[in-house]
Amino acid sequence: MGVTRHRYVVDGWGVGEVWADEGVLVVHELTFSRATGARRAVEHGARANDGFVPALCRRFEAHLGGEPVAYDDVAVDEGWCSPFQAELLGALRAIPWGEVVSYGELAALAGRPGAARAAASFCARNRFALVVPCHRVVAAEGIGGYGSSGVGVKRRLLALEGVRM
Repeated sequence: MGVTRHRYVVDGWGVGEVWADEGVLVVHELTFSRATGARRAVEHGARANDGFVPALCRRFEAHLGGEPVAYDDVAVDEGWCSPFQAELLGALRAIPWGEVVSYGELAALAGRPGAARAAASFCARNRFALVVPCHRVVAAEGIGGYGSSGVGVKRRLLALEGVRM
């Protein structure tokens, strides 16, 4: 079948993108551009009628509206991960709403104390925004980065969860 791309809009945030393949999340990007006058919608791809993407986008909208949402049941494509990256991914998915850990703590949770820099690099390239909550990982001395979405988006996401940085 193949991967399909879907866009969705969340008021106050803008447009996000989901790439999915038969119930597996391949990519979720917070490429929000603060679209003005944007309507809530999902532009469905060829197989979006399976329910996976529309349901997931509704969860993203709830999350971005400040409602605690868990994604532990969402299958993500791990085919690109090394064994350590898979451990980081699993450790990240276990960080609950409203809590933060440092990059060093994340590395330790993944079984590699001292690999904070590798954990930070992994977070910077996270393909699964919200589902793999890298926004909950901060630097030892401050907020840290948030890939191409930027620190402003990271601050907003943490603020939604009651975390002030």
